[in-house]
Amino acid sequence: MSNDATFTSTCDLCDQYKSDDSGAFRVLPPVYTDYGGRSRFHGLVSTVRCLEDNSRVKEAVNEPGLGRVLVVDGGGNLRRSLVGGLLAAAAARNGWAGIVVHGAVRDKLELQACDLGLKAMALTPMPTDRKDQGQRDVAIQLDGTWVRPGDWLVADEDGIVITLAKT
Repeated sequence: MSNDATFTSTCDLCDQYKSDDSGAFRVLPPVYTDYGGRSRFHGLVSTVRCLEDNSRVKEAVNEPGLGRVLVVDGGGNLRRSLVGGLLAAAAARNGWAGIVVHGAVRDKLELQACDLGLKAMALTPMPTDRKDQGQRDVAIQLDGTWVRPGDWLVADEDGIVITLAKT
């Protein structure tokens, strides 16, 4: 995914779209750290909105990823982890290119062992309480930046950009 010749860096994309004020090109705030086995990844976006309950995340990563990127809006909450080693391994096994968590993750060593891009705001060892709550494939806002299912996400060592679906 990220090692192919067609990967365009976030910096190159920002150079290309620096004057775009249409809202089609967006840069996520620089609050994410790499935790997965890959630092570069890209793909169509699928979303989850949840707070301290990763039931919908578990559903998503156990389905075929088809090279997509799961963007999880945990509200920036750092009290409980929304992705750990088991869910990251499932995502890698099922063909997800990456996961971006606007919240916390856990099991750092297990995450690094996964062939998966994974960016999150922080680590916390506390797991979630599964209460079968949350929403899938809805428009979400991460620190004021809209992310919608079907958008195209590119992530690398310099950051994360979102644009309209690749044609």
